[in-house]
Amino acid sequence: MTDAATPVTPVTPRPERGPQRLLRVLRPHAAHLRSAPLTVALLVALWVVGAATGSLGVGPDRNLLEHVGVGIPTLEAGRWWTPLSSLLWCSGIGAYVVISLLIAVLGPIAERRLGSPRAAVVLVVGQVLGTLLGTAAVRLGVAADLGWTKAIEDQIAVSPGAGLVALAAVLSYRLSLLWRRRLRLLAVLVPLVLMLYVGHLQGVQRVAGVLVGLIGGALLYRRRPGRPHRASYTETRVLVALCLAAAAIGPLVASLYQDAIGPFNTVGDLYFSHVPSSAEVADACARSVRECARAHSVERFFDSPGRLMAALVPVLLLVLAEGLRRGLRLAWWISVLTELAWVGVLAWLLADNYDAYAEDGGVPLLFELVGEALLLPVALLVLQWVTRRSFGQRLPRRDVTRLAAVVGGALVLCCGAYVGIGLLVRDQYEPDATPSGLFAGLPSELLPPSYNDLLPGYPVAVGGTAQALEIYCGVVFWVITLIALLLAFRRPAVHTDAEDAARARTLLTTHGGSTLSFISTWDGNHYWFDEDGLAAVPYRVIATVALTTGDPFGEPAARRRAVAGFARYCDARGWTPCFYSVTTETLEQAEELGWRSLQVAEDTVVALPELAFTGKKWQDIRTSLNKAGKQGFTAEWWTYHEAPIAVRDQIQAISEEWVSDKGLPEMGFTLGGLPELADPAVRMLVAVDADRTVHGLTSWMPVYRDGEPVGWTLDFMRRRSEGFRGVMEFLIASAALGFKEEGAEFLSLSGAPLARSDRGEPPTALQRMLDWMGKVLEPVYGFRSLLAFKAKFQPEYRPMYMVYPDPAALGSITRAIGKAYLPHLTPAQGVRLMRRLSA
Repeated sequence: MTDAATPVTPVTPRPERGPQRLLRVLRPHAAHLRSAPLTVALLVALWVVGAATGSLGVGPDRNLLEHVGVGIPTLEAGRWWTPLSSLLWCSGIGAYVVISLLIAVLGPIAERRLGSPRAAVVLVVGQVLGTLLGTAAVRLGVAADLGWTKAIEDQIAVSPGAGLVALAAVLSYRLSLLWRRRLRLLAVLVPLVLMLYVGHLQGVQRVAGVLVGLIGGALLYRRRPGRPHRASYTETRVLVALCLAAAAIGPLVASLYQDAIGPFNTVGDLYFSHVPSSAEVADACARSVRECARAHSVERFFDSPGRLMAALVPVLLLVLAEGLRRGLRLAWWISVLTELAWVGVLAWLLADNYDAYAEDGGVPLLFELVGEALLLPVALLVLQWVTRRSFGQRLPRRDVTRLAAVVGGALVLCCGAYVGIGLLVRDQYEPDATPSGLFAGLPSELLPPSYNDLLPGYPVAVGGTAQALEIYCGVVFWVITLIALLLAFRRPAVHTDAEDAARARTLLTTHGGSTLSFISTWDGNHYWFDEDGLAAVPYRVIATVALTTGDPFGEPAARRRAVAGFARYCDARGWTPCFYSVTTETLEQAEELGWRSLQVAEDTVVALPELAFTGKKWQDIRTSLNKAGKQGFTAEWWTYHEAPIAVRDQIQAISEEWVSDKGLPEMGFTLGGLPELADPAVRMLVAVDADRTVHGLTSWMPVYRDGEPVGWTLDFMRRRSEGFRGVMEFLIASAALGFKEEGAEFLSLSGAPLARSDRGEPPTALQRMLDWMGKVLEPVYGFRSLLAFKAKFQPEYRPMYMVYPDPAALGSITRAIGKAYLPHLTPAQGVRLMRRLSA
């Protein structure tokens, strides 16, 4: 090995925009399609056979269907080949297009991950077993006298769908943990929603295909049983949002089928309203003049823009799903209240119709109809309650106020217009409108048309102006409300007190602080400012402990006075102040006040101006740089939002794998995660190979002086478990070279909590206890190993301290620090942590 490393300077690619990003996304798919013979063969066979048999338009004709389709009639007729032959046809042009897109996306990935021969076997076996088991399930339902299955016992299905979902389920075992969960959830949810709402035989067969794929994948790729992997809070939000979106889309999908007969579609009109049929209108007119006028009014409503109200509930759920994806507490509360309202309506229907069904002996049917419909909202409520800790993000007070003003203003305006203008044209209603009658009609304005039958009587609009009010008041309100909610949910998450956060950041960038001061910009911190506004202390209150995040920052003289000023501020409020992870400068100010101290971490700082990777002590670093160069690795600078979608997706997958392998929540407080990458001032250095596979990444926080970064602090480190083993050394060394070239003065590898270098000083009893805690936690979080790793870069060691005024408060301070680092630790995780520590 030579004494000089191959110089690797990180590159900063231009952000991809518009057509460039689209070409970047499509180009790999086109290349993968060319190298996927099974995918191409299946696509060609599907369309050629469909065209040759005249099946592309509406599927095979009845005679052909009875010979190639699979179902109870064909299997009972002895046509044993139909589970396999059904793979080569679809039920119509829409199905051909959707299935072809699914094959084009799923097929190449499956062939690359599983191999073409194995993918072909999985597809065929999944198709055969899925269709057979699905058909058998329907046959058992018929034998058990289940009304829904009796309605589909004569159906015959053609589609490769069962085989494809089985292939997707098996493929999920070969993907990263992030995409394993997402693909598995989609593979289960989509067929399940179609089966429960549409209810056709194909849906049952696809659900059976998923089960076959999950069992087959477990047998093929799960060598030994392991503990379930825990999803991070970010991924939990995505998965819950997908479930809510599925609950919203299901009724919409079912509405496209005129003969949807799924068990959850029994009261589907309460999700998605339908125009009354001519028979329903005639029946209403036979009952009374008033009901006839109302039926014609609803019919007229569906011939206007007001028909948008028919999809109100699904659209609202989709908007709320976006809020849940972003972890917003407001979206969680609204979705929970929506589901509770849905449960309440169904329970009221059950109670209201009980007597009528009891007289006809149909109470079991009533419970079956309403009970089936209750399963979905109740399941969603349980899911949201179990995962409630993941939805703690709060909108800024200013945004909540603005949202309330917009929604409240729209409600007052629309309701006022309906009542006020309605009174002016009272003779355009049947009967003539009165104030009480118009107020009684307000719920019909704000709810979908199918809820009209559940509401008390109200005047029916028959004149032009009255009809315009009936059509547009509710639509205008909900359009404004849904847009306002979506815009509020789409705004980036910021501090609850955004003004204080902006003021603190200005102080930080202008005057600077310590190597860890940038973490004061993270969400969750509050800020104390001195009287002149020249210094700030970031802190969070846990129980009665005001725990700071690093040193005070701001103008140097004001910064030195900040410890005493913040102590007085806490004393006035009955809090115990504790400065955590501070430098010797803050230590000296605290000691002047008679406070105690304890070393809690070790900062590692690398000077850059004279940095050169030469000599024996840099051997490991040179080796990593040279290996990376020979294997075609490059280090690329990005900010998170400017990085290509493929890079961001791989970063999320790598982070998710890291969290899941731990089985414990990510630590916070002074340790950043994915949310902290989103700050535009934070730079990411990503190691990618020639195939654009991300093997590792580091993130770097600026250290300011006079408004400019003079140093950078390492925060986020992740590497792919099966990637290049020297990727961290490669990335940190590349970052050092890049920062040196930019003129930076130093690079901090950040503090290692509960780890310190030996300075030959006799430790106190409390310090020995802290050292013991670091040793005990080492198998779980590896703080000492991290400090040893950083030693490869020959850093200067700088102790970081915790300073506190009252030794009697150490118990509450310790609990506060634990809560700050692990704010979401559940009892189950606590037990798991104890077991791992005692192992």
